[in-house]
Amino acid sequence: MTDDIDIDDPDTQGDWRTPADRARDIAQANALREQASKGGLRFEAFLPSGLAEWVLDFVERRVFVDPSEAVFVILSEHKDLEPYGDLRTEILKRSLDAARDDTRPPIPLDEFKKKMGLR
Repeated sequence: MTDDIDIDDPDTQGDWRTPADRARDIAQANALREQASKGGLRFEAFLPSGLAEWVLDFVERRVFVDPSEAVFVILSEHKDLEPYGDLRTEILKRSLDAARDDTRPPIPLDEFKKKMGLR
């Protein structure tokens, strides 16, 4: 089902941003690059409740000292896997297969939009 998906192809990313949004994001990244190369980069990130609880569970179990360490380690692992496109493709396939095989009832579109604040 997902054998022909190239996860590195921007056309398959479902990018909903406008060209102006993308240009602004690139300009911001370029502006931060010098600061990042000299002393790292500190930023704020929003985690949806399920992901936030997952990270905090690791902190409570003393796997990580705090959420920022968790993000650092997880992003480092992601960077380490970057050269292995075949692994990324396999992970994507498994995620899609799990979503397809999920036996829980689907969320109605109106409920999803309301939950995501799209109304």
